[in-house]
Amino acid sequence: MRVPLSWLREYVDLAADATPEDVLAALVTVGFEEEDVHRFDITGPVVVGQVVSLEPEPQSNGKTINWCQVDVGPEHGGVRGIVCGAHNFAVGDKVVVTLPGAVLPGPFPIAARKTYGHVSDGMIASARELGLGDEHNGIVVLSDLGIDAPVGTDAIALLGLDDVAVEINVTPDRGYAFSVRGVAREYSHATGAAFRDPAERDFAELQPGSGHTAVVDDQAPVRGKVGASEFVTRVVRDVDPSRPTPPWMIARLSLAGMRSLGVLIDITNYVMLELGQPLHGYDLDKLTGGITVRRATPGEKMTTLDGVERKLHVEDLLITDDSGPIGLAGVMGGGTTEMSDTTRNVLIEAATFDATTIARTARRHKLPSEASKRFERGVDPLIPFVAARRAADLMVELAGGTLTEEGGALFAEVFVAEIELPRGFVQGLIGVDYTDDEITGALTTIGAEVTAAENGWTVIPPTWRPDLTDKWTLAEEVARIHGLDRIPSVLPTPPSGRGLTAHQQGRRRVVNALAAAGFVETPAFPFTTEAQNDLHGSASGEHLPSIRLANPLDGQVPFLRRSLIPGLLQTAHRNISRGLTDLALFETGAVFVPEPGVEYGTAEVPPLGVRPSDEVLAALDASIPPQERHVAVLLTGNVSPRQPGRAAEAAGLVEALDAVRVIGAAAGIEIDVVQTQRAALHPGRTGALVAAGEEVGYVGELHPAVAEEADLPGRATVLELDLDRLLTLAGGRIVAASLSTFPAATQDVSLTLPAEVPAGAVRAALAEGAGALLESVRLVDDYRGEGVPEGSKSLTFALRFRAEDRTLTAAEASEAKMAGVAVAAERFGAALRD
Repeated sequence: MRVPLSWLREYVDLAADATPEDVLAALVTVGFEEEDVHRFDITGPVVVGQVVSLEPEPQSNGKTINWCQVDVGPEHGGVRGIVCGAHNFAVGDKVVVTLPGAVLPGPFPIAARKTYGHVSDGMIASARELGLGDEHNGIVVLSDLGIDAPVGTDAIALLGLDDVAVEINVTPDRGYAFSVRGVAREYSHATGAAFRDPAERDFAELQPGSGHTAVVDDQAPVRGKVGASEFVTRVVRDVDPSRPTPPWMIARLSLAGMRSLGVLIDITNYVMLELGQPLHGYDLDKLTGGITVRRATPGEKMTTLDGVERKLHVEDLLITDDSGPIGLAGVMGGGTTEMSDTTRNVLIEAATFDATTIARTARRHKLPSEASKRFERGVDPLIPFVAARRAADLMVELAGGTLTEEGGALFAEVFVAEIELPRGFVQGLIGVDYTDDEITGALTTIGAEVTAAENGWTVIPPTWRPDLTDKWTLAEEVARIHGLDRIPSVLPTPPSGRGLTAHQQGRRRVVNALAAAGFVETPAFPFTTEAQNDLHGSASGEHLPSIRLANPLDGQVPFLRRSLIPGLLQTAHRNISRGLTDLALFETGAVFVPEPGVEYGTAEVPPLGVRPSDEVLAALDASIPPQERHVAVLLTGNVSPRQPGRAAEAAGLVEALDAVRVIGAAAGIEIDVVQTQRAALHPGRTGALVAAGEEVGYVGELHPAVAEEADLPGRATVLELDLDRLLTLAGGRIVAASLSTFPAATQDVSLTLPAEVPAGAVRAALAEGAGALLESVRLVDDYRGEGVPEGSKSLTFALRFRAEDRTLTAAEASEAKMAGVAVAAERFGAALRD
């Protein structure tokens, strides 16, 4: 919100020497954020001059310039010769003259210079050159602005160009500060300066009369709130829209960030900035019948003031007459009834609209406006009558209109709920020992009614503060008014016995272990396509239910992911396109796995500012699909680059299986690999990951077609695990095993068996038969060729045995080995290879 200081001074006492920085510093103490200081960036001499003579001189380029003699007063050098290209003035007119040494916005310094055969000793300025508007075709003629000042008068002060505005950031809960009235009140709170409320008027003079009462016909209120609770109209007749907007008003509007659009529209904008109540003016002669406020019907359209035809939503609130929609309530008026240069009679509208309705409409149509910005934050329900009368008075004063007894008022009783504030609550919450007088004084200062009660106070907040809803917000106001600097900076003592849960600790171990093993974590957006969900979210590639977002960030990926792999593929593609071809990536994150036949997202969203009941929270939880936390890895390119005397080593299944072992070790559980097939992975190069007898994920090489579609050159290997399930199967805390001081006994064994028997199953049989003395078993060779019968293979395992209480003999190790071989022979027909 930008507030010109001259405007602020009308409603609060500012010191004569108060600088913009002083004002901002005061507003910061009551909770506002300092943004900027705005000036016209113009320095003198800029004075009133009178045209003494004017000689048109045609030029060879077809343009005609005027060689003028302009009297700027004896103190500024008397009569000066000035070249001017404008033609909207005559001899005797008083104009604004910028003399050499002046600097106009831009910056644009003024100097005497030779042009068109003359030395132009200054410049006659236009409104645009002075920063007062967009008009550039003609110069400022003071009589057109209703000004008759002596020659030589300082035009900067005369036109209000010496004013300055401060800009503050207004938080969403303090919409009342989107007005000079609100900021003046807050400056009074900060400094104790006297505040004069522009809304304090006799209610009798605010009555609008009759003949133009609106009808509210809201058949579908949003959250049970009728779209318009108040609707005040006043009629001003015989206005002259050609009258100029006074320079002081143009200057204030410009500093506030709004451009001048003609006296009638300027007045409605001025009152909105002054009181915080958005207004709209209709050309009364263009209205057809009475005004009705209603919701849009299906398929209805209207053209707004910006010339855009908009398809309306059934939630949109409309201002209509017998011809149809004439305004998008609280957002923007319609083009059919707008005020123009031919307007003679004006109907002024000041209303109170439902904040939720206006906010949704503005966002739905991507049409934020100064009006919607105020309505969606809450407007004082007692201000529409004042604002309508203020705008009518200004139209009488500045546009020559006549205030009539015509108008209408639709209003509802304003009820503000009482808030119980227990004694001692503010001190306990804020941590400052406020006295009772300080608490009641602060609340009275902001406009609340405070009544003593048995155990504290009963507080009725002011109508312009809809954000004050409970004892906590009242406590914040006490702290704000008495200075946030009084709150001690003390860190709270954390309660004992808290920390990460077992699953959180497990996830952290897995992430740290993968990062330590050389993998790079790359979080991705959880959005993908339905086809990607089907391909990577199921083993066979069949269609599975996916959650579609109602308002996706990217319309091409509107579904929540069922797998982490699509995000890793996108990350890999992006890196490869930038020349990074050797990648070892991983991600941990939630995937969304809706159950077939269940509709999600159907629970009604509770209103803001109210704690939902347990039943509502349970319904919301039930409307959310299951979210499992997975971990996924992608490898592509080389593990080690090409070096002198050594070829590059490509990443593949070996490195992916190493990553599986890293994850299993960090989670505290052993993960086995069983050959399987998946639609997205290469046939014969895919394994299911099994822990505690349960499948928890998969590993394998991407199918060439899938890799090609993802624009990945060469091979890519992936794995994905249900991390939550893996940690659940792992159980509780991981206990490190004690280290034996006795030496190990190592032996190898080679077994011949049918080629279709998985090596993992043989390894498990050896481990089971060897018993407790076996410390580790590792496959070191898979041979198929000469010396091995056709249809068979030879698997060689390295075995390591160790006892905790003694040194094993070779005979004990051999006995344990042969016990394992016996189990493998029984199950798979394995035989020792000669």
